[in-house]
Amino acid sequence: MKKAVIISAVRTPVGRYMGALKEIPAYDLGALVLNEVVKRAGVDPDQVDEVILGQSYQSGEYVNIARMSLLKAGWPDSIPGITFDRRCCSGLDVICFAAMEVQCGYSDIVVAGELKV
Repeated sequence: MKKAVIISAVRTPVGRYMGALKEIPAYDLGALVLNEVVKRAGVDPDQVDEVILGQSYQSGEYVNIARMSLLKAGWPDSIPGITFDRRCCSGLDVICFAAMEVQCGYSDIVVAGELKV
């Protein structure tokens, strides 16, 4: 079984309800994070096998935030993206799911995290 490791971490600015970030689309925040995390890790987006993002309380206009964020970031459209919505458990679940993909040999590089918007 392969070993899964976390090699980079990035977060968006922390906003407050109805604060300065309220007009920024979640896809834009996701794209910023995706591009920064691969930059810090020294990985090219072409090397990423999958993007897995969690988002609690998705609203109707934000369908599959992972897929839309990676496309907004300019990543190849061949990279799949999946979004988990498990409320408070989403962040931990995406990390576990990404680790399982690596451990099972399904993926080598997975970008995983949670967007709270």
